[in-house]
Amino acid sequence: MTPFTMNVIHIIQNIPEGRVMTYGQIAELAGSRRAARQVVRILHSLGKKHRLPWHRVINAKGEIALVEEESRMLQILYLKGEGVEVDAEGRIDLEAYRYHPEPGAD
Repeated sequence: MTPFTMNVIHIIQNIPEGRVMTYGQIAELAGSRRAARQVVRILHSLGKKHRLPWHRVINAKGEIALVEEESRMLQILYLKGEGVEVDAEGRIDLEAYRYHPEPGAD
């Protein structure tokens, strides 16, 4: 496993309940600012194995990026269950819910 992949997994595992991060934000913190699509692939391929809270990761516009209806509804349900407000179009207020980890924090 690459250091980037390990960093991505660690970052996602540490997103607190009721907060979200964007794919690009995670990529940048993991060491590759332009690797948001790689974060998507890591979530897809390693999410279950590492029990990642995949529902806390959204796109840069503050929107749920999933298009498959069942998965999209499940993500909305999980986020709302954690107290995150999601509007009818699947948007989340990044100002209110984006998580900014402290530098060097685990």
